Amino acid sequence: MILPELRKVVTYDEDTHSDGGREVSPVLRMIAVAAVVKNPWAGRGFVEDLSPEIARMAPVLGKLLTDRLIALAGSGDAIEAYGKAALCGTDCELEHGSALIHTLRFGNFFREAVAAKTYLGFTNTRGPANTQIQVPLMDKHDAGRRSHYLTVQFAIPDAPGHDELVVALGASTRGRPHHRIGDRYADLREMARDVDNPAGV
Repeated sequence: MILPELRKVVTYDEDTHSDGGREVSPVLRMIAVAAVVKNPWAGRGFVEDLSPEIARMAPVLGKLLTDRLIALAGSGDAIEAYGKAALCGTDCELEHGSALIHTLRFGNFFREAVAAKTYLGFTNTRGPANTQIQVPLMDKHDAGRRSHYLTVQFAIPDAPGHDELVVALGASTRGRPHHRIGDRYADLREMARDVDNPAGV
């Protein structure tokens, strides 16, 4: 199924071979797939109930982007970290972009395809065409594993239009090169804090 609002799909793919003057082995690959769609709520004033368009569009976008991303990666097993993002055009509510990505109807396609246990890191922002899209990543099994805190960054020169939304998924095939800052569990042990209440409040 192709949504009538869909204008185009954009892919981003980068390989990092060297960082800090040292070889990166295996190579760090970061990828993303984004859909540019006309905002279904544009020109309708303030719409109280967003659920009909969420139910209609989010599953289609979730499956489309997941299928493309898995094809890029080669398999769900190849993906170690993942995330999502929405970028809203200047005439769109932030809630409109959020509506399409903050629903299990969207994210579960990706989560299931990579057999993930963690939630999807996210951004939802607003800006004109060529605004940088930032997809924050985290380990798909362990949210406290700092080695996989990465960000896929890219821009689409002609999107979003003022009445468009960009919805994206991102992934990496490994963690940061030369990771050496430990993880949150080491901090918790050193600071004698509870893993479920790290701020001690």
